[in-house]
Amino acid sequence: MPTPTPETGPEPARDCPICPRLVAYRAANAAANPAWFNGPAPSFGDPAARLLVVGLAPGRQGANRTGRPFTGDHAGVLLYATLAKSGFARGAYDPNGDDDLALVDCMITNAVRCAPPGNKPETGEEASCRPFLSARIAALPRLKVMVTLGDVSRRNVLKALGLKASAGLPGHGTEFRAGPYVVLNSYHCSRLNTNTGRLTPAMFEAVFERARTLLDD
Repeated sequence: MPTPTPETGPEPARDCPICPRLVAYRAANAAANPAWFNGPAPSFGDPAARLLVVGLAPGRQGANRTGRPFTGDHAGVLLYATLAKSGFARGAYDPNGDDDLALVDCMITNAVRCAPPGNKPETGEEASCRPFLSARIAALPRLKVMVTLGDVSRRNVLKALGLKASAGLPGHGTEFRAGPYVVLNSYHCSRLNTNTGRLTPAMFEAVFERARTLLDD
């Protein structure tokens, strides 16, 4: 079984074979929905970004369908609106990706690039995909701040940097330094979190306002 290394680049191959369960799920989705993207969702945004937003994994009907992170599912509505409000995005967002949306000084990626069954990657899949996250971080020469969406994302970012998962506190609104970067952690902007009020638009906006302040200092 091939193992990715940072030398292979920050984006997995379109037919990445590394995680058997995810490959099988991808094939099942492709058989049922051949017009969907059905592959590792590539990172999206500005290659000169100083801000990197790290999610968990593509949603089956989100990035797995459209091929763009946080595009096509509920989470993207709040994320892209918030990025626009804080000056990290311009243009219109369409849930099918048929738009002129562009990120400004910002890139979005996922800790796991292929959609997992039930939206829950296994720890072994996180580990197998982590070299791509490490390479993605390393490929952003101006990177200063990372926003992690959820605790799985936070742990994977820390491990991708060669740190222990306990090196940064969990929970919404936490802030800590990880090597040369400042990491801001947020609850994930999932439908569950927003519908229950665990994450409000104001709470989410505050994280990106803090990111803007850090970058503008």
